[in-house]
Amino acid sequence: MTPDALLDLLREIEVEDPIDYADLPFDEDALRALACTNVTELLASDSYQGLDQNDRELMAAATITRLVLENLVLNARLLRAR
Repeated sequence: MTPDALLDLLREIEVEDPIDYADLPFDEDALRALACTNVTELLASDSYQGLDQNDRELMAAATITRLVLENLVLNARLLRAR
């Protein structure tokens, strides 16, 4: 998987479920590209590649779960700040 291929998939997902970048002082495309590069580097890393398929799936699920939880917490903080 390449960062560009992942970026294309991310853009497709954002059509249905857009991310609110609000007034962040960062370029949205640069943030997307950075995230895609980080993920593809993780997937290509020796530590990830050294795992068997079940452990890869477990690591991916744990990573997704952590990101979802972090997103929920950040959204809750934003709502409380309003």
